[in-house]
Amino acid sequence: MADSDPRKQWEETVLAKALSRFPERREVFQTSSGIPLKRLYTPEDAPQDYDEALGYPGQFPFTRGAQPTMYRGRFWTMRQYAGYATAEESNARYRYLLDAGQTGLSVAFDLPTQIGYDADDPMALGEVGRVGVSISSIHDMARLFEGIPLDKVSTSMTINAPAAILLAMYVAVARRQGVPQEKLRGTVQNDILKEYLARGTYIFPPKPSMRLITDLFAYCQQYIPKWNTISVSGYHIREAGSTAVQEVAFTLANGIAYVAAARDAGLDVDDFAPQISFFFNAHNQFLEEIAKFRAARRLWAHIMRDRFGAKDPRSMRLRFHAQTGGSTLTAQQPQNNVVRVTLQALAAVLGGAQSLHTNSMDEALALPSEEAVQVALRTQQIIAYESGVADTVDPLGGSYALEALTQEIYDRALAYIEQIDSMGGALAAIENGFMHTEIQDAAYAYQQAVESGDQVVVGVNRFAVEEDYHGELLRVDPAIERRQRERLAALRAERDKGKVHALMGRLESAARGSENLMPLFIECVEHDVTLGEICGVLREVFGEYHPGTMI
Repeated sequence: MADSDPRKQWEETVLAKALSRFPERREVFQTSSGIPLKRLYTPEDAPQDYDEALGYPGQFPFTRGAQPTMYRGRFWTMRQYAGYATAEESNARYRYLLDAGQTGLSVAFDLPTQIGYDADDPMALGEVGRVGVSISSIHDMARLFEGIPLDKVSTSMTINAPAAILLAMYVAVARRQGVPQEKLRGTVQNDILKEYLARGTYIFPPKPSMRLITDLFAYCQQYIPKWNTISVSGYHIREAGSTAVQEVAFTLANGIAYVAAARDAGLDVDDFAPQISFFFNAHNQFLEEIAKFRAARRLWAHIMRDRFGAKDPRSMRLRFHAQTGGSTLTAQQPQNNVVRVTLQALAAVLGGAQSLHTNSMDEALALPSEEAVQVALRTQQIIAYESGVADTVDPLGGSYALEALTQEIYDRALAYIEQIDSMGGALAAIENGFMHTEIQDAAYAYQQAVESGDQVVVGVNRFAVEEDYHGELLRVDPAIERRQRERLAALRAERDKGKVHALMGRLESAARGSENLMPLFIECVEHDVTLGEICGVLREVFGEYHPGTMI
């Protein structure tokens, strides 16, 4: 009697014959998260309850997309991260990118700005304008956006500890342009937990840092309704060496902490949650990355509905910006990075990103050159206009392999979140070193795989060649630090010193109290109080964070 199981029959005949002639490359195939990959996926691996697990785009649980029509209505925002040297030089780069077809701005700030020091502070020596643009005062911010109407563009700012102050500068510049703040669109990263966890540009301890975040939430809810008040970032967690599962779990655990803090501050979840956004890495393993984005959307929808009682579908909808994996770029054979970035960007689009940055081929060597930036932007444009993948919503939805991976990432990330909950939440899991250890272990395992050759990196541990890169590299002129110091000296000499002194006194008193600090930040920057001076007052009141001393 013939075997009635077609799969078993295939395995015993066709497959067995093929394996006897051509053994598979390895015994075990798995993703970066250690998820075993089957040889073949079938309908048995797909969700059995379509409506519960997948649903439809634009409705709970949002697995298939945040919007009903996704890119059939309009493409994702093409937002190239840029900023270096002075505001004038960064402004020229922004104009270049806008002329090349970029549809949103993304501001990179230098290290002194990120940790609240003015360009003339001794702590800033040698770092001014190096890895981003130097912003110390409202005048720098005005020069940064000169000739760029702030009611016509969407601006993302990668700034965390002093995010409220940089947003205050942006609002003040918009006022000077005659743009009402309610018309402003964009995002501040404003995610301090991942700074403690993975990146390091923190200033204040957690409690006052969370106050600044919730002050910004409340202010934007009332006055800047189109602004994303936080971009909860998994990108830097992944760059630190996490797996895809850890990226989802730790990012959403941090998101849970922010929602809880805002609720504890007296905000209603459906008032502030629609302005929360996320920021993920688009890494190398193509199917796992697409599944990761879909799993994150489903998981966040359940968290917001079931844990926090959200009623508004917009509160449950995870919207995210993606950036291709900086840590995957190689200095060896940098042209290969164009291919890596293309695959990563395609995964982000197929995973349903709302905006996207594509890294430049030369970023492992220096800040990106104009030529490399244009190639990176053109990569997005070719995917959008030539590939056809944007013409159908969630085109890989229903793939047996993809749906199985989506469910597995969902389940594993949920298990991590439940473990973090048992520790007391994200702050506790950061304080006790749990998340750090998990990330370090994953990074170490990956590096071991690279060094052993189990993980192939083309051009590095296989297919390497002797080479000298002759492409143009961008170098920041050391003289910009001197010019920034001179500008600040002139500002301090010309401003109303009495007004500045009075405002700093008011700020100290307000910081010791409980009032929302955003309106005072705006007033301070409008009267030429600098970023470093505002942060200096807050340092005196709040103290500074030092690893291992969570308070």
